[in-house]
Amino acid sequence: MSDALARAAAQNPPDGFAPLRLEGFIADNGPVFGKRQADGSIVVGCRIMPNMCNPSQVVHGGWVASLFDIALPLASRSVTPELNDHFFLTINLTVDYLSGARLGDWIELRARCLRRTKRMMFTDALMTVGDEIMARGSGVFRIGPKGAAATLHGI
Repeated sequence: MSDALARAAAQNPPDGFAPLRLEGFIADNGPVFGKRQADGSIVVGCRIMPNMCNPSQVVHGGWVASLFDIALPLASRSVTPELNDHFFLTINLTVDYLSGARLGDWIELRARCLRRTKRMMFTDALMTVGDEIMARGSGVFRIGPKGAAATLHGI
């Protein structure tokens, strides 16, 4: 088992969640998980770890924004399978912070694709801790070339 997969298993994600295949900054600071819903959409989640927190042991706003930057393109891919192997370039990302998650909390993002044009995807999402909305975000992404993209292990 790779170090990343071992670290992911230690986070005890809820049933149905599998580690996302990620590289770089997110992989080094994760793990991040995903779960495919019956309608084909993907829920992204993670357990808040010390490396994701500010000095007050509350999730760092930069980590929250990074999760939106992962979840929003995944939502686009989940409704457009022909783009599943394309990289999406962030044009605009907006996050409204409503509350914070604490060390050890499990957070989830439910994203949706609002509109697709020939070159762009328009998306939004809510981030929750349990039943509480902690952030909302929206993004515009350019449909980029085929290349490395976040995917789910075995889903």
